[in-house]
Amino acid sequence: MVVKKTAAKKPVAKKATVRKGTEKELKNLGKKIGKVPKFFKELTVNDPGMYDLVIKMEDHIWSDGKLTKKTKKLIAIAIAASLRDQHAVRAQLMGAANLGCTKAEVEEALRVAFLLAGMPAYVYGKAQLDEVMKK
Repeated sequence: MVVKKTAAKKPVAKKATVRKGTEKELKNLGKKIGKVPKFFKELTVNDPGMYDLVIKMEDHIWSDGKLTKKTKKLIAIAIAASLRDQHAVRAQLMGAANLGCTKAEVEEALRVAFLLAGMPAYVYGKAQLDEVMKK
């Protein structure tokens, strides 16, 4: 008996559709947080429902409330520096520049991080600050 080998069929990838207005949302998000993480972009295709939830949460958190967007951004920079998360520090610094935060304001926020998280947090944040915000 002869057995014929057949080529395995490759699954056909379905073209994912992205909800209308997503590109504009991602652009606005980039202005708010500095740089849109790759996983956000992937969510628009891989899990649009989760993407919508994340965007709603981002809007809620970053909107002016009792604290201004600018103050929240300075807090985010201090936290990211304390965690020594290079991607987050750089992204938050870019967002801070978009909000009009000055280098002096960021340095002050980093001094708070130093007080609570130690010298490594301050040095880490300061190194990123000097690269991202020149003056």
